Amino acid sequence: MSSPVFSDNPRAIVYFVAVAKAGSFTAAANELGISKSALGKSVSKLEQHLATKLLYRTTRKLSLTTEGEAYFASCQSALDTLHAAETSLRSKLSEPSGTVRIDMPAAFGRSVMMPILLGMTERYPHLKLTLTFNDRIIDPLDAGFDLAIRYGALKDSADLVAKKLNDQHLVLCASPRYLERYGCPQNLQALSQHRCLMAWRGGSPLSWRVKDDNGQEVRFNPPPFHQISDGDAMMDACMAGAGIVQFPEALLRPFIVQGKLVTILPEFAPSPTELNIIWPRSYQRLPSVRFIIDELVSLAGQNAFG
Repeated sequence: MSSPVFSDNPRAIVYFVAVAKAGSFTAAANELGISKSALGKSVSKLEQHLATKLLYRTTRKLSLTTEGEAYFASCQSALDTLHAAETSLRSKLSEPSGTVRIDMPAAFGRSVMMPILLGMTERYPHLKLTLTFNDRIIDPLDAGFDLAIRYGALKDSADLVAKKLNDQHLVLCASPRYLERYGCPQNLQALSQHRCLMAWRGGSPLSWRVKDDNGQEVRFNPPPFHQISDGDAMMDACMAGAGIVQFPEALLRPFIVQGKLVTILPEFAPSPTELNIIWPRSYQRLPSVRFIIDELVSLAGQNAFG
């Protein structure tokens, strides 16, 4: 049985990536400072080991096969990770560096987390971020992130690790314009007759969490008037008088203070929901990732997230 190529000869990976990026054996050989013949033999041995053709070679053109494109993307990502780890180790971890991919809920990510994260990059100019904003449920099989921020307790998972940042208090809100036009509901039954703006996830609206008349926490599903998939758009619609929303108070507080929104039915507010930072369990966390986790946990202790 042959041994793994990467552990046996990591140069084979580096050489293949160089050829794929250059699109030419000649250009890659010149860049690497080796002969074109040696480079060709190295890539051929790699293909033999993988039992897969990675490159189409003609006298005029060199291109990646479908399998080669997928392998190149994986190799490039692995080399980027190794480079970031080496950079951090060389600096003795004194300065976080490299790219960290962070996925966040749209409204909370843009208004609360992004300014905090960008502040970190101002302090550490070699720290780079890839930020994505969406409210979908985390899929461990298609994570695509180093870190993610999500509301709600994490279910037991062999694929994900979560660390609680703080508790978020959910509130129902409407604009003064809406309440003037439609009135303020006095109980949950009346709420069902109002224009409720519901989050749209995975083909159906998300229910609200409330306490019923007996103080028991329940899932409440009022008839949705509008269903919106983006948190920022939901808040904009609410402030425009389109209906009632349920959101974490930390997000709505600035608009409540400004008088743009009014809390309603506070006696039916549920227990707080967790705000968690999440990462793939199998992922070997780089120093820059550990740095961001530690910073966010420290800021949570200072009540930075409301």
